Amino acid sequence: MGWVEQIVSNINDVLWGPPLLFLIVGTGIYLTFRVLFIQIRLLPYSLKLAFSKQDKTSEGDISHFQALMTALAATVGTGNIVGVASAVIAGGPGAVFWMWFAAFFGMATKYAEAVLAVKYRVKNEKGEMSGGPMYYLEHGLKQKWLGVLFAIFGAAAAFGIGNLVQSNSISGVMNSTFQIPTWITGIIITAFTALVILGGIKSIGRVTAIFVPVMALFYVICGLIILVMNADLVPSAVGLIFTDAFTGQAVAGGAIGTVIRWGVARGVFSNEAGLGSAPIAAAAAKTDMPARQALVSMTQVFIDTMIVCSITGITIVMADMYVTEKSDALTSLSFAHFLGPIGSIIVAIGLLLFAYSTIIGWSYYGEKCFTYLAKDSYVMYYRVVFVIAVFFGAVFKNDFVWGVADMLNGLMAVPNLIGLIGLSGVVVFESKRIIDKIKQEKKEKNISVSS
Repeated sequence: MGWVEQIVSNINDVLWGPPLLFLIVGTGIYLTFRVLFIQIRLLPYSLKLAFSKQDKTSEGDISHFQALMTALAATVGTGNIVGVASAVIAGGPGAVFWMWFAAFFGMATKYAEAVLAVKYRVKNEKGEMSGGPMYYLEHGLKQKWLGVLFAIFGAAAAFGIGNLVQSNSISGVMNSTFQIPTWITGIIITAFTALVILGGIKSIGRVTAIFVPVMALFYVICGLIILVMNADLVPSAVGLIFTDAFTGQAVAGGAIGTVIRWGVARGVFSNEAGLGSAPIAAAAAKTDMPARQALVSMTQVFIDTMIVCSITGITIVMADMYVTEKSDALTSLSFAHFLGPIGSIIVAIGLLLFAYSTIIGWSYYGEKCFTYLAKDSYVMYYRVVFVIAVFFGAVFKNDFVWGVADMLNGLMAVPNLIGLIGLSGVVVFESKRIIDKIKQEKKEKNISVSS
């Protein structure tokens, strides 16, 4: 297996090197200017829309909110805890700034992905909505072969980053923190996974609509308690993040390129903007216009990186342990530094909830990629195999899976980014439509109030 691991490692060095990271961020910058900084202009409206009442008259399977929570379930994961820690260890405090940088432009990318996902979605044999990069690559860009490539990589990636590595993270943290045998954890999470995903997207949507806000609030509130209790340390920590972002002093030799690379790379891994995964969930939403759901999807990056990752990053910098502590346990140690043993337990519970939610969200992404390649009637077979894989991931540790998962995610991004750039004109057109619609709705509301 050594030579296979080396091949995967070499592919990842190319895939996740400067060229792809530049392409991902560059696409976000390009789209930001094409939609005239919509992530700033309409962010308040987008956040309000995400938590508004369900649109029951439009076509779709789940509400705006459920679609957002399903996407967040897959996105808010170990990257928000372990990923941020690894970014600071490798790139110093300044890496947090470059995570923010990637997220800002990633909001435009995520917006464009969702616009196209809803625009080119289709109904399957069961009358459910199916959409995502494979469909806008086929029907929008007219390049079905790119859609097939994306679907192959996506269906396989769901078993890696969305299943095996997540269940292994859960069993590992339960064993190290609470001394629970891995096989017991494996049985429990396999059973809970089966209860949710065997019911399909409506079941997933209902569960994530309750589960994801609770898990995110739990971690955010605990993190905010640390920041408030140590408010005197926050300004200097944030200041260090900004100054180190352009000096790289915390990295050996002051390698500013290392700071940027690790910050951008971990930012992309955390919010998945450009990978093409989240628009698969967006396509299932009930919405009257593609851009309306896209505005909701855009808030996913804001919540994931600007809120959750920021709390982790600032806490790590405040604890000032990243120079001596070079392990994935940095976040746990940083929380424990301020809260004592309870801090480690909070991070352990956060990892448990985040990893489990990722399994739920990615199960849907994987099955939609699978059904694009095969008949919808075969989807239950995929779900059953996916559930079984959860147990094996919990019991058997295989670091090789991480490398394969990274490779497949990178391969997913390439055809998706081609589609986003090639169909950017469609995104601009739909953006103009939604802005005109919002202006009309405001005008009608003012007339109604005045009368």
